[in-house]
Amino acid sequence: MIMNKRFSLPIFFVLLNLNVMAEDNFAQQTIDLGVVVTDLEKSLKFYKEVVGFSEREGFDVTGKFPKQVGLTDGAPLSIRVLTLGEEEAATKLKLMQVDGKKPTRTIKQPFIHTVSGFSYLTIFVKDVDQVLARAKKYGYEPYAKSPQTLPEGLPQDICLLMLKDPDGNFVEIVGPNTADLKKK
Repeated sequence: MIMNKRFSLPIFFVLLNLNVMAEDNFAQQTIDLGVVVTDLEKSLKFYKEVVGFSEREGFDVTGKFPKQVGLTDGAPLSIRVLTLGEEEAATKLKLMQVDGKKPTRTIKQPFIHTVSGFSYLTIFVKDVDQVLARAKKYGYEPYAKSPQTLPEGLPQDICLLMLKDPDGNFVEIVGPNTADLKKK
């Protein structure tokens, strides 16, 4: 089917405008991820000491607001903010535990495909071996047979280390493993 020339130029501009609108729709190109945890201090230690996040100033959400927007049943929230890097637009991990309230559901997840929804967090690092050493220092063992070098067809000299945080959430650590590279 041949498009009428008089319609092709206006359609081009409409499509171009839609593309520009999609690009301009976001205030930043990173996301913040909120995680409700069962033991805030244990989770903070894992994400800071093992994974390498930095803690930033947190914040509280109190009054009627948490209930009005559907965050809680009226309970106040105290949120601890962790970041990757020091840039203002760095990815933020927001950890929270509501005092006196236990989550009604915890996930027992043997594999990433066994539950629907967000299944894992991927963190890109400069040295997987350093994260593995810190994990072992704090009593966390790699999940399954990781770390493993990525298979042929994927980026070479890159490893994947699977860990589970204190609540059993998968944390995928991806990057070079300098110990393996030194063996080559």
